[in-house]
Amino acid sequence: MSSSPLPPPTLRLGFDAEALAANWRALDLLSGKAAAGAAVKADAYGVGAARVVPVLAAAGCRMFFVAHWREVPALLPHVAPESIAVLHGPASAEEVAYARATGVWPVINSVAQARAWSAGGGGTCHLMVDTGMNRLGVSLEDLGDPAIAALEIDICLSHLASADEDVSQNEAQRRAFVSVQGAVRARRYSLANSAGIALGSAYHADLTRPGLALYGGIARAELAGQIRQVVHPEAVLLQVRKLKAGDKVGYNALFTAAGDMRVGVLSLGYADGYLRCWSGIGSFRWQGRKAPVLGRVSMDLTIVDLGEMPDCGEGEWLTADYDLPCAAAASGLSQYELLTLMGQRFGR
Repeated sequence: MSSSPLPPPTLRLGFDAEALAANWRALDLLSGKAAAGAAVKADAYGVGAARVVPVLAAAGCRMFFVAHWREVPALLPHVAPESIAVLHGPASAEEVAYARATGVWPVINSVAQARAWSAGGGGTCHLMVDTGMNRLGVSLEDLGDPAIAALEIDICLSHLASADEDVSQNEAQRRAFVSVQGAVRARRYSLANSAGIALGSAYHADLTRPGLALYGGIARAELAGQIRQVVHPEAVLLQVRKLKAGDKVGYNALFTAAGDMRVGVLSLGYADGYLRCWSGIGSFRWQGRKAPVLGRVSMDLTIVDLGEMPDCGEGEWLTADYDLPCAAAASGLSQYELLTLMGQRFGR
């Protein structure tokens, strides 16, 4: 049997590499005396780590953060292993062994992880300290434990819980982190995420860790106008249909044509992260013209009104209106969800 190449996808995630690099440069500048790293966990927030990491490295980024150990292989061909930090830390002997084999440095989150790391041979690592989020991290009370004191720490970090809001928790965490800096010996200290960068120099320490803003998200209003859109979901127009008055569209007939219409069926649905919340409110663009979503988004397909584009035919690519802050306001999804929900059927 002869083999044939796999056909190209009918979904693609348009990617603006220059916008990504410009966003990192802007965030690095806003970080003042601190250097900006990059959160590239969750496949670079759904954008694709294999294409994001080389762009960021070329722009000057020297520190990359993932959550899971299984995210490491996508980064290793592009950056030095010691520039990769795994936020979940070494929770098993297998993870300790993998860290030592690859040269990737873990983030220690507990006394138990500190002991496991030292028992496995130790070496340079990072340390997460909880300053009030009560998620991962060593508690302030445990900082004096001998297992913590024995660590060779590159970055001592904590994470802001509410930096996207003007609340007293931000200052409380900052003050707690100042005390951590006095109690933990480390080469560098890191507190601010994307929103934390916008809170000002008191939060910057030595290294900031932007994530959302790298990919076009506006974490705080102060960043508006400085962050560019990076991704543009695009779908092929699979079929054009003509409707008459009274014809119903999609599951549960949420839309009924009032008269003659020309509609299109796109190769995109909620399995791809374009969720049902876009039913009746989403829209797509083609050559500057708008195609509103009609009826209910289904698993693999979305139907749009082609009334403004009579010359748009089957096989054309339409681009979703997906500016992150605007899309979040329209859909009720967070900007983080809008990025990370985009499925694996998108060509990246």
